[in-house]
Parts: sequence; C-alpha cells; structure tokens
Amino acid sequence: MTGSARAEHLVRPGVLSAAEVGQTVAGIAAVQRPDGAIPWFRGHHLDPWDHTEAAMALDAAGEHGRAEAAYEWLRRHQLADGSWYAAYADGDAARPTDRGRETNFCAYPAVGVWHHYLATGDEAFLRRMWPVVRAAVEFVLETQQPGGEIGWKREESAAGAAGPVLTDALLTGSCSVHHALRCALAAAERLGEPRPGWAPALGRLAHAIRRHPGRFLDKDRFSMDWYYPVLGGAVTGAAAVERIERGWERFVVPGLGVRCVGDRPWVTGGESAELALALWAAGDGERALELLRWLKHLRAADGMYWTGYVFEDDAIWPAELTSWTAGSLLLAVAAVGGDEATTAVFGGAGLPAGPDPDCC
Repeated sequence: MTGSARAEHLVRPGVLSAAEVGQTVAGIAAVQRPDGAIPWFRGHHLDPWDHTEAAMALDAAGEHGRAEAAYEWLRRHQLADGSWYAAYADGDAARPTDRGRETNFCAYPAVGVWHHYLATGDEAFLRRMWPVVRAAVEFVLETQQPGGEIGWKREESAAGAAGPVLTDALLTGSCSVHHALRCALAAAERLGEPRPGWAPALGRLAHAIRRHPGRFLDKDRFSMDWYYPVLGGAVTGAAAVERIERGWERFVVPGLGVRCVGDRPWVTGGESAELALALWAAGDGERALELLRWLKHLRAADGMYWTGYVFEDDAIWPAELTSWTAGSLLLAVAAVGGDEATTAVFGGAGLPAGPDPDCC
C-alpha cells in the first residue's frame, strides 16, 4: 500500500479527492532530491523551515521514509553551532546562498522531528535526532532577549562563525520558536533528557507574545502576525477566538483566501492554509474546511499549488509551484481530518507549557 493510500484523513470533499491527494504527495516527492533535500521547487533554494514543513506533509501522507530522509539531510548539514544557513541553492549544502542564521528557521526542525516520532513511534530516530534538536534550541535560546522575545537572526562573521545577534524580534518568528520549544521539551521529556533552562525560557517567550506586543517589530500589515500567536500555541481559548475575529475582515477575501499583506490585493496559499490550521486549533474546524475549499483556484494541473494570486489583475503571482505551499495545505487537511500526529503537534494539548513569569 502506498503512503498516499494510507492517508484517508487527507480526503475531504471539495478540498482533495483520493486521486488528488496522491497527485499532490507525488508532486512534493518529485521536488525532493535523492539526498533528502526539499527545495521550494527544483532549481530554487531550500530553507530549513520550508524543508521541514514539506517533510511534515510527507509524514502526514504516510511517506515516512521520504520524511526521514529530509530530517537526515538536516542532521548531516547542521553547522557546528547548532544552526543552519538560511538558504541553500536547490538544497545543495555546498552552495549556501544566504549565510545568515534565522532563529525560527533553526528552531522549526524540532517540530518536524517530534511530528515524525509521533507519526512513526520510532524512538531510535528520536534519539538519533535529539543532539540535532538540542543544539538547534540552544543556538536559538542564545538570542533570547531580557523581555523574552527571540532575536530574529545572526549573520555570519568574517571568520565564518555566527556573528552578533540581531536583537530586533519578529512576532511571527517568535511564535514559531514558541511552538518549536514546546515540541523540543516534549522530546526531552520522552527521552529523559532534562533541560532545566528551556521551560523558563518558553514561559518568558509566551509572556512576551501574549502581553507585550511592543517588544516586537511592527509588522501589523502582514497576516502572519495576526494568526501566528494562535498557530504557534501561545494564544489559546477565548483569546484565540477573539484574535481571529478581530482580523478577519482585514485579511480574509471570501472565496479566495488570505491576504499576505492587509493592504494588497494578493492572496497566498501558504498563509491561507496556515490560517486554516489556526482556525482548527482555535476550535473552528468548519470554517477551516471552508477556507481550504477556497484554495482550489490555486491548484495546478500537476497537483501542486501556486504561491499566490493577485485578484485585482486576475493573475497568478509569483508563477511558482512551491513544495511548502502544497505541504501547508496537506498539514491543514490532516489536522481537520484528525491525523493523530498532526493534531497532537498543532493542537498542543499534550505539549509542555512554560511557567508564566510574574513580571509584567
């Protein structure tokens, strides 16, 4: 039985038929290099975050061998300080095209590793990847600021090592790091590898996200800053519902999807699928499914998805079929469909939460 045939939870009327699931999974697999790397598309670059997102989608579709190969690529090419470069030409580790080390890129593999473990039950894999997760998290936490937020990047020094921390913090990036820290802590607990400093760091980060938006750069125009506190698990319950409702009319274009930027006539598949995941996490699975149905207009003949659509011009832009856009849609459908690993990772019910500090 093929991996796609094991993915009944990905079949949803109006979103994906069984044949369409198989086609999309095959499309992501076709992008993957023989060494496990998953670039945006062949001939374009790989970044560690989107590589991980595509690997998670492969796991959600039952393609565990391909997903494991993607994580092995990360293990083999992790830098000595625990980071990865921000971009590699077509996934070729010998050809980095951006030598910065972005903190949310470096943290996110922890989410994928935990997701793969939950999907397969493979504890040997988790133990093999634990040093990778540990080193990446330690690298990221070195950039945490006194207010709890995460500095967004370290450039490379002239000597080839990581340089000074760029202390400006991005809300979306810090929310993604929050999610990754919870998954890393879950892995640490499962393996009996205590990391006593991680939970307090998680608590300080969550506190900053929930109560101190002024500690982050003002990127309010971008829809990701609207929904990522919910998607990353820092804002939950009634507060999550209220946050989603507050930005709905500004960012959502009925029938088409979610604007990437609030004042631009451009909807994007990745942001739309991520909002569907956030809606599901906030308890609104019906509206999540409706949003996913809207994305049919971005589906190409080969089963992949266009990055975006400029609706004022009736134009696909950019003309890219990206592995991570298809991957984010599959993950959102997997959550709505009840896939156990995906719901555990994005629902967050079983993930550790850090203590909320008393400071204000």
